[in-house]
Amino acid sequence: MMSGKYQTIDNQRLQGESVPAVSDPDPAIVTVKFADSNLQTFPPSGAQGKITGGSGPPRDADDTFSKPVSGSEEPQQSGWLRTFTVAAYKPYFDVDTSDVVERIRYSLVPFTGTFNEKTASNPDLYGPFWICTTLIFVAASIGTFVTYIAHKVKNKEWDYDINLVTWSAGLFYGYVTVVPLCLYVILKYFSAPAGLVQLFCLYGYSLFVFIPALCMSVVPLDIFRWVIAGVAGLMSATFVALNLRAHIVSAGERWFFIVAGIFLLQLALAVVLKIYLFTVSV
Repeated sequence: MMSGKYQTIDNQRLQGESVPAVSDPDPAIVTVKFADSNLQTFPPSGAQGKITGGSGPPRDADDTFSKPVSGSEEPQQSGWLRTFTVAAYKPYFDVDTSDVVERIRYSLVPFTGTFNEKTASNPDLYGPFWICTTLIFVAASIGTFVTYIAHKVKNKEWDYDINLVTWSAGLFYGYVTVVPLCLYVILKYFSAPAGLVQLFCLYGYSLFVFIPALCMSVVPLDIFRWVIAGVAGLMSATFVALNLRAHIVSAGERWFFIVAGIFLLQLALAVVLKIYLFTVSV
């Protein structure tokens, strides 16, 4: 029977005829064997390909920045070359706020003479650096303010002197570097025990007393400024001299002259600050 272009099959013929059975195909043709898969779970348990060990986190992803890395492939400097590496100076900045505050407190009580004993195991350069840096800006700003007030009181024209900053930087950084170096050479000559970093630490903290002294020198009374400079100089000089006396005594009979020179040098610093920064001429 035909219906349009489509051909249909008579149901009666389909019922009368039997459908031939399909014979079993050849197993060699139908059977497909799959090879064992190499798929693995992610992430892989071991390093694959050319990127060996590249799947781990970076070395400084945790607290290993502050700890030495075992088995590091970085070359370790030895001898005098280590002086030019950051790692050589890292222990001298390994202090926290409580350590610095405690050492500042000791510097303001100069008559105990126990600062060297307190810092012998861990002298730092962090406190001295920031004390000198603070002194530079305090001295320049306070000195500028004092001259500004003096000129305004007398109705004179005032100009800012940038040399106060450069002069203060040269004075404080130079003093806290050159004086301990010279003292270290002298003590070595007399076979007196002294550490260079400990001398830097001692002289750096000895300058802290000049920060409040400079702030109080804003008062426009010359006699008051001389008193402040004298008290600060005496405290700083006593602090350094008493802490170094125990080390310098072993230098022999000349220890007294060395201590006296240290004491007078600290006083001279106070006088220079008073004359240069707080002697205003209009």
